[in-house]
Amino acid sequence: MEDSFKIPQLLLRCALGITFLTPVLDRLGILGPAGTGNIEWGNWENFINYTATLMPYLDRSVTNVMGGIATASELIIAVGLIIGFKTKYVAIGSCLLTFTFILFMATSVGIQKPINFGVFTASAASLLLSYVPKYKWSIDEINRKAA
Repeated sequence: MEDSFKIPQLLLRCALGITFLTPVLDRLGILGPAGTGNIEWGNWENFINYTATLMPYLDRSVTNVMGGIATASELIIAVGLIIGFKTKYVAIGSCLLTFTFILFMATSVGIQKPINFGVFTASAASLLLSYVPKYKWSIDEINRKAA
């Protein structure tokens, strides 16, 4: 049977990877200052302020740590998806992380925010990606052929 997932899985990996990478670049100020173009935060402080609205019951220092964990997780997931390294597990992690975002966003700022930000779509797409049998054009494929 022909592998009909070659191009769709590559496009999905890249789309999800970029979806995770751009907010990281935004909150680090790499994409520009807040208020310009489609910049959501523009710096770390604005991102932590938003994170505090999602977790109002946490102390500011804990919120900063949680923002750091989320940022590191998003960066690892972005790179893993784009290069196709441990793709199945990274996709599962992506699904779990986005589902966590859905829960925090829905309970603190309402259900419309995760809908507007496409978090439901990213979560479902990540779960779907984890079920693809082979990841063509990936580190996983190189490792599979070498084994």
